[in-house]
Parts: sequence; structure tokens; C-alpha cells
Amino acid sequence: MSVSPAPDAPARIHWSEGGADHSALWRSESGMPAPKKVVIANDQTPADTAYRLACEGTALLWRGDFQNARQLLQALARRADHKGKRAKAPKIPASPAEAFHLHRQAQSQRARTLAMLLIPFDADYTIPLRRAPDVSLACNEAYGRPTEPFVASLRELLGLIGAHEWRKNGVEIAALGDRIHPYYGVFSPIRGEYLELVNQAPLPANAKLAFDIGTGTGVLAALLARRGVTKIVATDMDQRALSCARENLHRLGFDDRVEVVKADLFPDGQAPLIVCNPPWLPGRPSSSIESAIYDPDSRMLKGFLGGLVAHLAAGGEGWLILSDLAEHLGLRPREQLLAMIAAAGLKVVARHDVRPTHPRASDASDPLHAARAAEVTSLWRLAAQ
Repeated sequence: MSVSPAPDAPARIHWSEGGADHSALWRSESGMPAPKKVVIANDQTPADTAYRLACEGTALLWRGDFQNARQLLQALARRADHKGKRAKAPKIPASPAEAFHLHRQAQSQRARTLAMLLIPFDADYTIPLRRAPDVSLACNEAYGRPTEPFVASLRELLGLIGAHEWRKNGVEIAALGDRIHPYYGVFSPIRGEYLELVNQAPLPANAKLAFDIGTGTGVLAALLARRGVTKIVATDMDQRALSCARENLHRLGFDDRVEVVKADLFPDGQAPLIVCNPPWLPGRPSSSIESAIYDPDSRMLKGFLGGLVAHLAAGGEGWLILSDLAEHLGLRPREQLLAMIAAAGLKVVARHDVRPTHPRASDASDPLHAARAAEVTSLWRLAAQ
């Protein structure tokens, strides 16, 4: 079993079935390589056997009833969670940073194991299994137009279906009095506390123009438009985010006031107000959706701070929306952030803080509970020195 040899060619998955060799296109939005070992599984495959094979790195290509595959995935998840709870003599982290890295390592291993249950797809996104749902819309939104049959993990498919429901139903944004509809792979604005910070912070007196750096769904641009900013230029590098923002702003009636452009951080020119909500944790994302959470070497944060003075109009402010979770995890000390601000020729005009209200902040069973319970989200109002 092997993946395709050409590094630039689409990855393929290979298996033997019915005495013949088979292959198909491999899809993984998280960038997981095509499994090298694949066996056929069906309704008679015991969950314990499936879990053992998955832990060993052997993928199971499903040929049974689709709903039974979902039940098997749940059984695999229960075994993975039970294994984590009964692990003998777990290592006691020496620091919050080590606890964070161990947590990510465990989550990554769990994700790899659960991703070993695979589902076949026909060229039109039909799943050739009994009682399989119609997933064509969800697949179109994530993968684009279909081209040929492929194989993907059931866990990824369920993520696509969940993202389709988020996109269809939207997320209620109290500050907007309306809904934002996130695309697959574009971070959903479910943390309402940071939106309230942007909604309540005093606008600079001359803020008729604003830049929204890394707009994502377009929610911050929409908030600024609703607050009366005449013109907003919203930037992003991700094509899904650009399309998502344009659709949301059109639906909200702001597309005549918000221009969505593809740019790495800043657009051309200067503005009296520039807002940015970069990923809050330094680290490497393991999937497209994690790019809104993890920022390798704080690249976006450093880029925003480093370019802010050159793009701020005289007397203008840059608004940095940032959680201090990285500080409580020992990943980026407050002193480092303050040094980055000063080195960029910036000063802190004011800071507006709010505590998170999401469930994890009060979940004592969360391995990172101490850091989450202490977390504060801030809107840093910055100006040129």
C-alpha cells in the first residue's frame, strides 16, 4: 500500500478487495496523509477489532450500512476516551505550557485514530452505502465541484455536515441584531464577548474609514458599519473567508459600505481606525479551521503590530482584540506582547477587558481549566508614539 509517488499530484489511497487492487482519490481537509494500510470493514466488524486496527494505523474502508458506521465511530470515540482516562501514571506537567502541549498531543492522537474509519464517495458526492444521507451540498461547500470518486474519513464528513448546518442556520450576533453565516473552514464568531468589546469601545472622532484585517466571516466589518463607519476595507488571504465575508455583508445590506479585498494583512493607504482579531495562540494549526486559533510564531500578530504605524492616519487608533490565554499557558508572556507593541512604535491608549462566558471557562474537567478560568479577552487601543 502506498500513496501516489508524484509530490504535486493529488494523493491517492490504495487497497485490495475481492482479489483485486483498487485506488481512489484521497481527500483530507486537515492535511492527513493517505493511510498506507487499508482493510475492508462492514457491519460485522467488531468495535474492539476496529479500534485495535485504528490505533495501529490501519484504516477501515466501510462497506456496510452508513448509520452503523456512525455508531462504530461513536464506539471508537468511547474507547479512545476511556483509554485516556485509565492511562497508568499519567505524566504530571511541569508547567502550563507542557500541559498544553500534552493536551494537544493527546487530542491529535485521538483525531488520527478516529480518522481511520473511511467512507467511499462517487463522483457526484453520492455515498454508495445503505441509508447514506444526501451530502452533496455539504461537500460542494467544502470541496467545490466534484471531479471523480474519492475516499475520506467519516469524521471529516461529519464535520462537513456540521459546518453546512452552521452555514445554513447562521450564528446569532446580539451586537448586530442579526445572524452571521460561516463557511466551512472559516472560524465561527461564537465568542460573543470580544464582539461586544468592538461594539462598545469608543470610536476615534474621525473614524469615517476603517480597515478590518483578517476579516474572516466579515463580522467585525459589519459591526463597524452598523456603528456608522462610512467605509470599511476588509482583508483576508483565504478565498473561503473572502467569499464568506462578501455573502454575509451583502445579506446584511453593508456591501455598499464594505469593500472585501484579498491582501496579506493591510490594504493600500491609511485609515483612522484599523481593527484586527488575530489567532490568539502561537502554534502550528493542524487543520484549516485551526488557522483562526493558532498563529505560527505569532506571525499575524507581529505583522499587524509591525505595519500599524505606517497605515494609521494621524490621530488614528489600532484595535487589537486578543485573549491572554497564551499568557496563562506560558506560551507568550505579557512582557513579550508589551515589548512587541513598543518595538513597533506604538503606545497603549486604553485597554477594555472582558471575561469569557463560554462553557469551557467553568469546566473543571478540562485539562486546561486553570488557564481558561483565568482568561481575559482585551481590546487594546493602540496609537503611534
